[in-house]
Amino acid sequence: MLKLSVPDMACGACKAAVEKALAPLVAPSSLTIDMAARQVRCEGRVDADQIIAALTRIGFPARPL
Repeated sequence: MLKLSVPDMACGACKAAVEKALAPLVAPSSLTIDMAARQVRCEGRVDADQIIAALTRIGFPARPL
């Protein structure tokens, strides 16, 4: 499991952008986005560096928790 803090994620549009960017990287794993905590959790086998790079590319720098 990978859990990330994404402090700049603040609205529904942000959530949609994060989901779109990460969906190809986490399939068939599961992706959970907690807007209140501004966190993303990826279950299963994922590459943390790829996930963080994808988030950074779309303007949402992230750090592991």
